[in-house]
Amino acid sequence: MFQFFMKLDEVFSHYAFELYDWLRRMWVAYTYFLMRFRVTGIKRVVVDLLDDAATFGTVFAIGVITVALPTLNETDDIWNSGRQYAVTFTDINGEIIGKRGVLQDDAIPLEEIPPHLVKAVLATEDIRFFQHFGVDVLGTFRAMIANARAQDVVQGGSTLTQQLAKNLFLSPERSLRRKVHEAFLALWIEARLTKAEILKLYLDRTYLGGGTYGMEAATQFYFGKSVRDVNLPEAAILAGLFKAPSTYAPHVNRKAAIARANIVLGRMLDVGYITQGQFLEASQNPAKAIDNDIFASPNYFLDWAYKETLAVMEEQNLTDDYVVEVKTTIDLAMQKAAELETANMLATEGPRYNATQAALVSMTPSGAVKAIVGGSNYEESQFNRATDALRQPGSAFKPFVYLAALLDGMKPETSIIDGPISIGRWSPRNYSHRYAGRTNLITALAKSYNTVPVRIMTQIGRKKIIDAAKRVGVQAELLSVPSMVLGANGMTVLDITRGYATFANGGRLSNPHTVLEIRRASGEIIYNRRLHAPPDRQVIPSTVASDLNRMMGQVIESGTARRADLGYTPAAGKTGTTQSYRDAWFVGFTGKYVTGVWYGNDDYTPTKRATGGSIPARTWKAYMLRADRAKRPVPLLGVPAEEKHYAFLESNRNTLDNIGGPEVEVAAVQADEELAIDGSGDGSGEDAVVNVLRDMFTLFKNQDNKVKVVQPKRSKKAKRSAKTRRAEKNRRRASVRKRNSKRLRNLLQSR
Repeated sequence: MFQFFMKLDEVFSHYAFELYDWLRRMWVAYTYFLMRFRVTGIKRVVVDLLDDAATFGTVFAIGVITVALPTLNETDDIWNSGRQYAVTFTDINGEIIGKRGVLQDDAIPLEEIPPHLVKAVLATEDIRFFQHFGVDVLGTFRAMIANARAQDVVQGGSTLTQQLAKNLFLSPERSLRRKVHEAFLALWIEARLTKAEILKLYLDRTYLGGGTYGMEAATQFYFGKSVRDVNLPEAAILAGLFKAPSTYAPHVNRKAAIARANIVLGRMLDVGYITQGQFLEASQNPAKAIDNDIFASPNYFLDWAYKETLAVMEEQNLTDDYVVEVKTTIDLAMQKAAELETANMLATEGPRYNATQAALVSMTPSGAVKAIVGGSNYEESQFNRATDALRQPGSAFKPFVYLAALLDGMKPETSIIDGPISIGRWSPRNYSHRYAGRTNLITALAKSYNTVPVRIMTQIGRKKIIDAAKRVGVQAELLSVPSMVLGANGMTVLDITRGYATFANGGRLSNPHTVLEIRRASGEIIYNRRLHAPPDRQVIPSTVASDLNRMMGQVIESGTARRADLGYTPAAGKTGTTQSYRDAWFVGFTGKYVTGVWYGNDDYTPTKRATGGSIPARTWKAYMLRADRAKRPVPLLGVPAEEKHYAFLESNRNTLDNIGGPEVEVAAVQADEELAIDGSGDGSGEDAVVNVLRDMFTLFKNQDNKVKVVQPKRSKKAKRSAKTRRAEKNRRRASVRKRNSKRLRNLLQSR
């Protein structure tokens, strides 16, 4: 063992000495080699300076690259990082109805943009764009000298590429760090894109005021034309926006915009882009911007459609398309009718009932939204009360309770007690403070008894009621409290209308939607609802939907919503009035449309006894008469078209055919719903116009349920010829129409 360690020590010592000797000889050889290049005198100083500069320069460059240059993952879509969507909406016929998101359109090729517009931009922003490599050293020094002489910032040193880098990747902060980022990103962009691609990106992505990004969107916004058709004065206005769009936007400050445009023209003249004659003509005939009324579109509808568009694009993985055109479900005639009827009711009846706000949603049974009114005035408040405001629906929630009862095995004719009931300290009462005793589900829903839904809840449980509401599409959070059966949980108009639409759809789940197609700016269809959306799903048996519709039909036929009776077609629905009259609802449907209406106040102050059967039901009827332009009976599952509907249509054909124009008011006035039920309302407080309108449009039913149009009462002097009576009646109708036409014209002018 001892011999082994001695041998190991000998080997180690030998190789250690050999390595040391080799290194020493290499060092001596290297030293003699360097001595051949020894520099002395002034050359030594220069070499040392260059050597140190290279060393410290390399260290500095590495530091800048690792610290100052922002991190960019080239595997991502970096050119669209932070980009916003630009959505143009059209109606079903392809007519543009408005825009949302940013206003942007990048579909115009660079070669189709007029040369004088490109030259105006280059003369103003970067005259040496095609000569520099992203950072213009000469331009930077020239700007520094000019700023020093003026003792102010009079010239900018950033190139067009640097500005693009700032627009795409950086914030607008003024700092040395951002300028370093900007310079390095400009070099990075120049290494990856051609000059033409950089210029196209710059013209498409720069903010130009008025919510517009890029030349095409700005030209459409300011001048109502395509960028292809821009003339020289307009090009000067547009090129002047790059410096400060909020200051030089022509619709904000026309004088400042023209002054800036003249500066642009002067620069174009200086560099030889235009002649003296062109300069004089353009400066003496400045461009004039068009007027833009952002409140002329169906804005509440567009706001919700924009949210749905973004959701659809994310769901369909279309997030790489930022400029799109969306074909929507809106019917502009129905939208206008909804706006006019709610505005008319707020103006004429709002003060009487102390109701200052209204909301309306109308859709087909399958969920195609045709109209949305989110408030009384979009210009004053953009909050959408139809889609976002949670308000207690009151008795309008009761159909979901009766749905749960039917799903649990009850029938419309099932007998039940309407009498006093208590759950703990809570003892709900009927509106009339009277009880009917033994009744059935049909009558209980039609008369809106409060104790019956509570009794149903005690029999089947709250969970089944919540499950039934969720089953038909209700999205609101429903708290499991006893008062939920009387509509204590907050819901939106859209939400509750969706639930009713499922009833109208024969038990198939209704999916409210506004988006039919999404196209790229090039016209390519990237989404089609008919192809991509799943079909309606049967969520409740059609027999149950039929029974519930029949019950809800009686609400209009003989219950709390008799003012909503259209006469010529089957209809069903339910009124809703919350505690202290804070909210008044009516949600109803025919075979064609489902519409929910709400009235109330934003600050939750009570109305003056506004009930669901008053202004909401009247608005619903007036709107539905305008919305259904065909005016023909359409069967509803559970509520078939009967002889009485055809008889009414035949008797009132001329009157119904005249409904739909803006000069006709179709609000049938009766006493309050509960007073009518109690038999104590006589309508004696109504004016002459209301009485005439009742004669024209309101249905009254006799005891045997045969429908007839009630003629005005005849006095003893009414034994004149039929021809004379008809002439007088026609004169009264003409007088009423004239007054209503004047009133609605005033409403339209005020809007």
